[in-house]
Amino acid sequence: MNLQPGDSDEPDVNLTPLIDVVFLLLIFFMVSTTFEHQSRIQVELPEASAEPITPEAESLEIIVDAQGRYFIGEEQVVNTQLKTLKGAIAKVIGDRTDMPVIVRADANSPHQSVVTVLDATSQLGLTRISLATTKAAGD
Repeated sequence: MNLQPGDSDEPDVNLTPLIDVVFLLLIFFMVSTTFEHQSRIQVELPEASAEPITPEAESLEIIVDAQGRYFIGEEQVVNTQLKTLKGAIAKVIGDRTDMPVIVRADANSPHQSVVTVLDATSQLGLTRISLATTKAAGD
């Protein structure tokens, strides 16, 4: 009879499935966290400040009144269709897609009118867009 402890078999833990699972989780988290929300229309949101920003010498000013009508400079656009607005903007800017655009919308103008202006400028390749605001009376 042999009473001395001999070579006992230690439990062998196979780490390959664990490494596979950790690797798959790593890939899942890397892929799911790299999504960025990119907007086609890049808008510079107005900030509240004491000093007004002076517009550049050559910029395109689009005005949206309370009824949703569009004005480019001082001239009214014939109708409120996207195609007409794009044509009027393209006529003014020519091939200068780096021209800054200032959108001045009435506080009571329809939201869709402002979105149409932003859509038209985006489709024409204009990316330097600012929304003009006024300082609140209480500030």
